[in-house]
Amino acid sequence: MSRRPARRRRRTKGQINAWLLACVALVSVSLVMALVSWLAAHPWVVLLGLLVAAAAGALWLHRRQEAARWERVRAQSLRYAVEHLDVLHHTQFEYAVRDLMRRDGCPDARQVGGRGDNGADVKATDPFGRRWVIQCKHRKAGWSGSAVGTPDLQVLNGTGRQIHGGDVLVMLTNGRFSRPALDFATSQRLHLVDRHLLVQWAAGSTPLWELLRAVRPPRRPTSLS
Repeated sequence: MSRRPARRRRRTKGQINAWLLACVALVSVSLVMALVSWLAAHPWVVLLGLLVAAAAGALWLHRRQEAARWERVRAQSLRYAVEHLDVLHHTQFEYAVRDLMRRDGCPDARQVGGRGDNGADVKATDPFGRRWVIQCKHRKAGWSGSAVGTPDLQVLNGTGRQIHGGDVLVMLTNGRFSRPALDFATSQRLHLVDRHLLVQWAAGSTPLWELLRAVRPPRRPTSLS
């Protein structure tokens, strides 16, 4: 006896919901049709909307192009004082080196240092097609800090070409290198950037490949060769 009223209530509630949905759908269709009819009677509104959308798109594109242009200008004028580099965290130091490579014309330069980096902190391709593999050694004390030694260079020498496919292998530091490290680098065609050379590169505008000696010829001829 008590189940039938409950079923009737459920049916009544379902019928009301279906009726409400039908009303909402009918009103929505009516509004859309009314809008379409109004726009058909006032085509200038559609034209005005298209013009506004086109103007907004052109403005957005212009601002994006201007932002890209100013970013290129900023990158080209990037300078670092070596004292500023001294106080950076070693990871920030790697990002600074990446930005300097981008300034010199290597848009694909990226920071890759970290756990398991296999001896590479920054990798880049220069405008001549040469692949650069750079290992960074940051010293808080600068020139007075511990010298970068042969073991660090051995890691770079063992992975730079075989694993990273580098054409130019660079060990870079804001400090100095030991005498054995200098001899090892010469014998293995590794390039060293110590504090003195870093000052010239970071504070100037000359690409690193013009500051280093005996950089191998371009991988492939380009308009810049």
